[in-house]
Amino acid sequence: MKGMSEPADRIPDLRADLIAAGLTVDALTGLWGQEAAEALHRGQRVPAERALARREPSALATLARLFVLGRAVAGTDVAVALPRLGVDGARELGLVTVDDATVTAAVDLRPYSFVDAAGPADWWIVSDLGELALGHALPEDHVLGVGGASLTLSGLMLQRTVDSALDLGTGCGIQAMHAARHARRVVATDISARALRLAALNLALNEIDGVELRLGSMFEPVAGERFDHIVSNPPFVITPRAEGVPAYEYRDGGMVGDGLVASFVRGCAEHLTEGGVAQLLGNWEYRGAGDGLERVREWVDASPEPLDAWVIERDVEDDVRYAETWIRDGGTRPGTPDFERLLGAWLDDFAARDVRSVGFGYLLLRRAAGVPTLRRFERLHGSLGANEAGLGVHLGEALAAHDLQAALDDDELARLRPVVAGDVTEERHLWPGADSPTAILLRQGGGFGRVVSADTGLAALVGACDGELAVGAIVAALAHLLEVDEPALRADLLPAVRALLVDRFLHA
Repeated sequence: MKGMSEPADRIPDLRADLIAAGLTVDALTGLWGQEAAEALHRGQRVPAERALARREPSALATLARLFVLGRAVAGTDVAVALPRLGVDGARELGLVTVDDATVTAAVDLRPYSFVDAAGPADWWIVSDLGELALGHALPEDHVLGVGGASLTLSGLMLQRTVDSALDLGTGCGIQAMHAARHARRVVATDISARALRLAALNLALNEIDGVELRLGSMFEPVAGERFDHIVSNPPFVITPRAEGVPAYEYRDGGMVGDGLVASFVRGCAEHLTEGGVAQLLGNWEYRGAGDGLERVREWVDASPEPLDAWVIERDVEDDVRYAETWIRDGGTRPGTPDFERLLGAWLDDFAARDVRSVGFGYLLLRRAAGVPTLRRFERLHGSLGANEAGLGVHLGEALAAHDLQAALDDDELARLRPVVAGDVTEERHLWPGADSPTAILLRQGGGFGRVVSADTGLAALVGACDGELAVGAIVAALAHLLEVDEPALRADLLPAVRALLVDRFLHA
């Protein structure tokens, strides 16, 4: 989108035309069907094109063909679909190129819908054309739209109202836009001037105020400033520092290995207010016999200001699969000489640092007031629970629950009257004819979909948590019923109660 001028007086015309055409996620799905929509997510546009061919001409169909499918469209059709903006206005905004009577998209423009703590919302997001529309590998200065990683981060974003937020590496601006729903002031930075121009267009198109855009790398544009909330989908992809390997700005921070994530973790505390939270996605290397999560722990411990930390590893890929994933992501196809050359470069880079696999996950870091109370490094590989509004609400509640129980001694904890969360179910497994279960599982339907193995005592305690009885009273009753020593049972169950409060199986 080189040279995009973004004349502000034409953006309202574009917005009005998109509204009139009804360009929404639901409308596109209705236009070509769910199967075609899923095929598009896999990079296949033929089913959508076949569905459009059976439809009557409409403004929605024209805009879908032009901006979502990346196909050339007759100028007369575009003029009808964009009656206020017109073809010339679309060209002024840098949205299209015109060749004789044919109009071709210069950007990807598509609807985006979501639900968060503030409710449902619909936006339009402009980004660079993807590989499907370009027909070749992506350029190194490609500005990514809303992808899987950005959806993950926006879903994880805490929803508490704050005065200030920072989106580090904003790209097309999607995380800054989400942050603006709960932060009174947002600063969004990026090393790419083109990315910031796209972010400015998206902010204006969706009438989002209170976001300041700044050019620069990492924390340089906010030197000396602190924020209540920092979010970042940084360019964390581990990329060989070798000649001939594309350095995509949207995913490559220019550092060796997982150095960019390490730099963020070590440096974020000095840009957080007391109690301020940083959330980011990241990769970490497993080197030799070492543990990747232990590497992250070392980064946290190296922070010059104390940090609480909750790090969740969602997946691990071996060195070959990791390299294949990101070579394909750039648009280089397997089986080609370029693919084999790049794969060799990746494997040489990993071998130089004895990297055998790479972990991916989420980091939540909080500037601690004193000695950190939260140090949680865990692996949650597999599916999540059902979270309509994302995990951000769950994470916020879990942090509050952690702080609550951390401030209570055992006697104070025993006086709590918790309630079982409504999404918790219990499973009991028995051998045929047996009187006692061989396993009792407590399952969480929302949150991270955790499963807790419980013994008879813990299962009975959880079952009795209805808000009427204190934990201590329940333990005393169970000790009498099970004919066991009450202090010993209390010492066994209270740590489990603390964990169940934090993980939201129990609500205080």
